[in-house]
Amino acid sequence: MSDGTLKAATYNTNSIRSRLELVLDWLRREAPDVLCLQETKVQDADFPAALFRDAGYHVAFRGQKAHGGVAIVSREEPQEVAFGFDDDGEPDEPRLIRAVIAGIPVVNTYVPQGRSPDSEHFQYKLEWLARLRAFFERHYSPQELLLWMGDFNVAPEPIDVHDPQRLKDHVDFHPKARAALEHVREWGFVDVFRRHHPEEPGQYTFWDYRVRGALERGLGWRVDHIWATEPLAQKSTRAWIDVKARRAERPSDHTFLVAEFALGSS
Repeated sequence: MSDGTLKAATYNTNSIRSRLELVLDWLRREAPDVLCLQETKVQDADFPAALFRDAGYHVAFRGQKAHGGVAIVSREEPQEVAFGFDDDGEPDEPRLIRAVIAGIPVVNTYVPQGRSPDSEHFQYKLEWLARLRAFFERHYSPQELLLWMGDFNVAPEPIDVHDPQRLKDHVDFHPKARAALEHVREWGFVDVFRRHHPEEPGQYTFWDYRVRGALERGLGWRVDHIWATEPLAQKSTRAWIDVKARRAERPSDHTFLVAEFALGSS
């Protein structure tokens, strides 16, 4: 960040061990200052931290075997690292990590998917987002710099899914899920990607493996996000989706979302 530009990215790996070379290659090519990872699917003892250090990055992580897991990869050593919620509920540490990177508070979340609208898992998703709103209220201010990134497992608007009518009751586009995410946004967040691409259709970060030719056919979802408080969003200079990584050999079903911020001289 020597030129005062913060380059931030988020990526759902769908297994860091399966996507390790893809992620390391991307770091070498794109050289972000901070990369938030989700769904690392590995317990802490098995996280390949040494390989990130060899690539010139620090990494903080919290995971569990087979599912979940979050990490923050950064050029500068992360400060004030903490995991999970700190209220009276389940901490759910493998879904939430926060740190201060180069003076900017960063929160990385892997929001629960919800399975089906009539399940207890969907109710947990809605409660999780409500807890997240309270978490931001306790720890941060919308008048200060804050970066929230991750797989939110919600497409906020009809433009963010390939078929909004058919998918209207899906847990990642359900009216209740969208309302729950909107409640968090109203605390004081700006969708940085949409700030730069306000009306652009067909901009997705996820294409389901189970749908044949989903990427080529444009059958995607925008469920991965970079949101910032207004003071930080005003400093954003551009944002983009790196679709190339979804075309790589053995890709994740998600791809990288990237944003840059002009912070001034560091």
